[in-house]
Amino acid sequence: MAARAADVVKTLMRMGVMATATQVLDSDTAELVVQEFGHRVRRVSESDVEQGIDGVEDVDADLSPRAPVVTIMGHVDHGKTSLLDALRATDVAAGEAGGITQHIGAYQVSLPSGARITFIDTPGHEAFTSMRARGASVTDIVVLVVAGDDGVMPQTIEAIKHAKAAHAPIIVAINKMDKTDANPTRVRQELLSHEIVVEDMGGETQDVEVSATKRMNLDKLEEAILLQAEILDLRANPDRAAEGSVIESRLDRGRGPVATILVQNGTLHQGDIVVAGAEWGRVRAMLDDKGRQMKVAGPSTPVEILGLGGVPSAGEPFVVVEDESRAREISEFRTRKLRDKAAAGATAARGTLEQMLTRIAAGAQKEVAVVIKADVQGSAEAIQATVLKLEHEEVKVRVLNATVGQITESDVQLAKASNAVIVAFNVRATSQARELAQRDGVDIRYYSIIYQVADDIEQLVKGKIAPKYRENFLGYAEIRKVFDITKTGKVAGCMITEGLVKRGCGVRLLRDNVVIHQGELSQLKRFKDDVKEVARGYECGLSFAGFNDLREGDMVECYESELVPA
Repeated sequence: MAARAADVVKTLMRMGVMATATQVLDSDTAELVVQEFGHRVRRVSESDVEQGIDGVEDVDADLSPRAPVVTIMGHVDHGKTSLLDALRATDVAAGEAGGITQHIGAYQVSLPSGARITFIDTPGHEAFTSMRARGASVTDIVVLVVAGDDGVMPQTIEAIKHAKAAHAPIIVAINKMDKTDANPTRVRQELLSHEIVVEDMGGETQDVEVSATKRMNLDKLEEAILLQAEILDLRANPDRAAEGSVIESRLDRGRGPVATILVQNGTLHQGDIVVAGAEWGRVRAMLDDKGRQMKVAGPSTPVEILGLGGVPSAGEPFVVVEDESRAREISEFRTRKLRDKAAAGATAARGTLEQMLTRIAAGAQKEVAVVIKADVQGSAEAIQATVLKLEHEEVKVRVLNATVGQITESDVQLAKASNAVIVAFNVRATSQARELAQRDGVDIRYYSIIYQVADDIEQLVKGKIAPKYRENFLGYAEIRKVFDITKTGKVAGCMITEGLVKRGCGVRLLRDNVVIHQGELSQLKRFKDDVKEVARGYECGLSFAGFNDLREGDMVECYESELVPA
């Protein structure tokens, strides 16, 4: 402000704040001082660095159609990768030149019709879940691969749950149709029990019988994907700074940090300055899935970029910023935030039952999500039934998964993505899952008695129901005289006319039977002594917290509020 420290100290003294030149002031006081000196104030918080980073909202006129982003999921050995390879061979651009030079985890296929589809290869569900946990909805459509000879398997069910939790439409690809024992009807019936009703059965889910090895019906699968994409009406604005998500990243010995990113909006150019998570850098080079250099990448295009300062985590959002200083500022702020979070995470886990209860009480969460793991199928089903019975009209109970066996990393990731509690019945977590749960703050609760599970979940549900307050009337006091006391302000000399008055109880001040103040008692005295309560027929002195407009003849109504569990 170009003001002398002595002047500032003087101003503070006038305001009743005794401070030295080196003392740190709270922001409210600082604001008042600045205004005293005739300056205008603009309060900024540290997180303001991230303001405006999300870019502007797009107008409909600027949007143009983009390629659908498809994730292929399914059980191990049901032919996910061979199906991807077969689909990639249908790519017009790839020709017969021989596959791809590098596996980048995401590819774009151009069809003879000129349409394009972007595929994301998920090793298991790891990347998919971690992206969902960060709230990045990368996938538009999920292709669920089920082997025609094998049917629905545990991981298929898990994939269905992940897809449903991400609210992505599912297309079922019944693979291995070239095998003699392939039975597509059985697959369709098995899917019914997981709430996937295919079109043949009168539902809305598309299903295609394919064979990856014989290249059978791949065109039909692509048609199904394009049809679903048309229904979703996927559009983005290519004429703006690029935004998107990191799909995977690694440290390459020759090239340094390499990140595979999916551009979701805007166009990425070589030489742009990007911030991905807590890392930043200038895009030195961009490569497509065939290892060819690219200068620009539009919406729904997966590319590998070189030039970041470090390796960002999968699922982190990336954005293009205007200059290096902004990028550095955002990066430093996020790094600091991560450090603080890690420090806080060491002391307090995020998903513990107690915190869930506080979040619920604050009305922030109206759903209890649970992942159930038990030693036998019977127990898993029994616990699921018990837990679902505890639902209340205000609070939903959602069982994400109820399976048998020990708790694995993918259970922990599923729970993290949906803010769920893991209920373990007579089973334990693997050491990796335990470490992951500790790191991500996922609450794993071990039980061996079924009714304890019910009690705990009931508590969770009850905590989510908005508690009701009930008021208990305590008594009336009439103000007979008002005294001015230097230290405490105004004190009312009262006579208790009905009931009793307690210290710390709620009070309403009535003047001509109209409530003019509601608050609480700050002092209750009989003669010189502080007392806890005064009964009817006695006199006492009352003073009110933060209220001094007292007059003789006013009535004081005292009450207590108690919380009534719903």
